[in-house]
Amino acid sequence: MNRAVKARVLLADDHALVRRGIRLILDAEPDLTVVAEAGDGAEAVALVRDGAVGVDLAILDVAMPRLTGLQAARELSRVRPGLRILILTMHDNEQYFFESLKAGAAGYVPKSVADRDLVEACRAALRDEPFIYPGAETALIRRYLDRARQGDPLPARPITEREEEILKLVAEGHSSKEIGDLLVISAKTVERHRANLLQKLGMRDRLELTRYAIRVGLIEP
Repeated sequence: MNRAVKARVLLADDHALVRRGIRLILDAEPDLTVVAEAGDGAEAVALVRDGAVGVDLAILDVAMPRLTGLQAARELSRVRPGLRILILTMHDNEQYFFESLKAGAAGYVPKSVADRDLVEACRAALRDEPFIYPGAETALIRRYLDRARQGDPLPARPITEREEEILKLVAEGHSSKEIGDLLVISAKTVERHRANLLQKLGMRDRLELTRYAIRVGLIEP
């Protein structure tokens, strides 16, 4: 892209200190500028949908209230198909990489290496290229080859998008009625989805669902 024109970045993270640090990194670059910030995924989607600010790239934390980064990425991809998206995460595993790509993102950057790799990740995303941070390629390829040798498929998504929404809200402590009100469905439908989640994931109660939600990055511990 033309370096004389700065790419406009939307930054979404529920920690103000993290946003401030990332903003300092990006605003120091000649071709990047943060034009908007959001404290959660739903706010990020609303900013883009309302057209309040022009945005070329959205950087989304995985674990945020209301909508996770992956949920927000899926919605943003529907609302603005041309928008470039990057996922930030505390967790470093292949599932996030594949889930990020499926959600419409260019890839993900672990927060632990954001100061080193985020700028290059932004530029890759703006070129419409997938980003794999240095060091991840070998691990991803090795795991893929191991899986292929064992005859296992690529990582599959175990639950639907709706089940994921409900799992997140259950783990955050909302009642079935509250979840129903938030998602505009009946409490009975929420209970049915919850029962399906328990069966699919082989779990017994809310506590196990919450632990799973933390493990996959839907909520923070």
